[in-house]
Amino acid sequence: QVQLVESGGGLVQAGGSLRLSCAASGRTFIRGTMGWFRQAPGKEREFVAAIRWSGGSPYYADSVKGRFTISRDNAQNTVVLQMNSLKDDDTAVYSCAANDGLKFGAPQSPTYYDYWGQGTQVTVSS
Repeated sequence: QVQLVESGGGLVQAGGSLRLSCAASGRTFIRGTMGWFRQAPGKEREFVAAIRWSGGSPYYADSVKGRFTISRDNAQNTVVLQMNSLKDDDTAVYSCAANDGLKFGAPQSPTYYDYWGQGTQVTVSS
């Protein structure tokens, strides 16, 4: 079994930055895609960003392109989401997700992932 634990959330002013980290434990490595999703109050969960184990171009939601950067350290089984130029609309609970490497599908879809973290709150104040 895999456990994902997020950290780095908090309160930040609009225009500021936050860095979210997600650490995977319970397995030696995760060879699949790792991603971030978010859910704001009263809204559906939405895709934010994802990155494959093999590297290549990451995936980003249009709403965060140019502001957020996803990266991963395969040796440490961690994935990081650097969020810059934060806006009010970025306020949400951010959750990390991991694919086991055995499932095919679109990294933008929640059903593509096998494991989920509990989430960390990000609040952007104007």
